[in-house]
Amino acid sequence: MSNVDQPKYNVITSNNNIELRYYEPMLLAEVEIAGERKEAITNGFKILADYIFGNNISKTKIKITAPVTSELNEKLAMTAPVMQQGSGGKWKVRFVMPAGYTIDTLPQPNSSYVKLISMPAKRFAVIRFSGLADEDSLHVHAEKLKAYTAEHHLKTIGNQILAFYNPPWTLPFLRRNEVMIEVE
Repeated sequence: MSNVDQPKYNVITSNNNIELRYYEPMLLAEVEIAGERKEAITNGFKILADYIFGNNISKTKIKITAPVTSELNEKLAMTAPVMQQGSGGKWKVRFVMPAGYTIDTLPQPNSSYVKLISMPAKRFAVIRFSGLADEDSLHVHAEKLKAYTAEHHLKTIGNQILAFYNPPWTLPFLRRNEVMIEVE
């Protein structure tokens, strides 16, 4: 498990590997990248890593946090298969910024691709799993989360978000991956 800061949340309910969570407000650095999921996440990660490693106006290094999240920036119904690789799709790749910053005190990025976003408090239904986060695994877990939200009459908002907590060299059985969907 990565030993880095993570966003603050409270677990509202828990059922095995699925939780309903209340997340505190947080700041995000975001890039939007077109292409296939893995390639877009890799490219987005590089741009965001460059920003936090000092490629910003004040040349300030920002402490790395977890998770790295990605979201397909297209309207997808919760009933659609979550293959998440539509050619030409645009992916939002995000880093959560460390606590202690405000939107005004975060270093301003040099890259026009990097956007700083203030996210208000939100509730998410989340399924957590280990292993490789390949297309099949993501689809299976997204379907389980979809079934859970339907069974518990939770109204979902927006697209599914993929969250990854570990560096790529982490052994698959030690990895923490999540599929998240905002709920009312």
